[in-house]
Amino acid sequence: MTYTPQGPGPGPATGTPDWVAEGRGTHRAGPVPPEAPDTAPAARAPGRDRYLDLLRTLALGRVVVYHIYGWAWLTIVFPSMGVMFALAGALMARSLKRPAWGVIKGRLRRLLPPLWVFGAVIVPLMFLAGWNPGDDPNQVGDWGWIKLLNWFVPFGTPVFPMSLGHENGLLDVTWAMQAAGPLWYLRAYLWFVIASPLLLWAFRRAPWVTLLAPLALTAVVGTGLVDIPGSTGYAVRDFAVFAGCWVLGFAHQDGVLARLPRYITVSVAALIMSFGLWWASGHPTDNGMDLNEIPLAQATWSFGAVAILLVYAPSWQRLPGRLARFDKVITLFNNRAVTIYLWHNTLIMGTILIIDKFYDLPFMDEGSMRVLTATFQLWMLILVWPLIALMILAVGWVEDLAAGRRLRLWPTGPERQRSRPRRAKR
Repeated sequence: MTYTPQGPGPGPATGTPDWVAEGRGTHRAGPVPPEAPDTAPAARAPGRDRYLDLLRTLALGRVVVYHIYGWAWLTIVFPSMGVMFALAGALMARSLKRPAWGVIKGRLRRLLPPLWVFGAVIVPLMFLAGWNPGDDPNQVGDWGWIKLLNWFVPFGTPVFPMSLGHENGLLDVTWAMQAAGPLWYLRAYLWFVIASPLLLWAFRRAPWVTLLAPLALTAVVGTGLVDIPGSTGYAVRDFAVFAGCWVLGFAHQDGVLARLPRYITVSVAALIMSFGLWWASGHPTDNGMDLNEIPLAQATWSFGAVAILLVYAPSWQRLPGRLARFDKVITLFNNRAVTIYLWHNTLIMGTILIIDKFYDLPFMDEGSMRVLTATFQLWMLILVWPLIALMILAVGWVEDLAAGRRLRLWPTGPERQRSRPRRAKR
């Protein structure tokens, strides 16, 4: 069984990694672009914005379900990656009140250690399975060895074999590709972080041009009008597809969306989303209208959906009503977003190995085997969450280490502030 790699993926107040998180609340007041009115809405109260935490949790959950079932309609129902990039863009805009170089270094410090731990497991397994980057047919000679550096700093997609092992082996021959599938998000995120000082400068001077330019770029590089070969082409395309959502995060943080009448934002967003569906209907994939494989449809649909989600964003310091019962789960997902996103595809493959063992149980007759086969993916969905929980316990603390926080194995509550020793009175 194979899965289409997607990305899905991605603040310090409760330990959430800030490379995929919004941070301590969303303060909408900020520098006003030249085109905007002089008045701005009041800043939100400091603290966690639990609505954005909820969006991030839904995005991660949807990615896991998509990679198990592969349902194309999930990419339309909830554009997970657009949401994650928008939330990260909002945090970046807030952080860039500080010197840009320091902010970029901080993002790298939080991003790299979880990637290194992931690579320390996956790369040796690929070598043990007989992979030689220099002999990989998808690489150009020794260039494959050089690309291994992307496992340390993902300026490009970390290199991996498209096929590895034997057809009758323990794992599917695409296991390395499936494991490394989510890494495109890290590359795209790093590109956005590096480009953010320039993007934010452009946005605050020409907000609407900066918002819409990525859609125009996607129409050029994502439709075959201009073909950029190799991995560079994929990187440029991913940047173009999700740059609009990243800049929407800027607009949310600076209060630009809040200053617009909602009916205008929703109307324009609906038109852009309608175009995305129309384009997707004319460019169906083998999996139907899977927006992950239709760049222009992905860009326009995600842009419109994210705009609507942000323009109606409430300011929740606490989850309201019945949502409050999910507080610990949402907190855990936000504290361990990097771990969940990096490892989920590998753990999904782990569920296949476990379920395959069920067929060998002594009480399994022909009827039971048919039932197991019919419910195979359901069992994958059930089993993947305990495996994710075990991975959180095993390596999730690396996110705390990378952020310089107190290490916690199961962070379902707010991080306790360290008390500072009092100075003795003289």
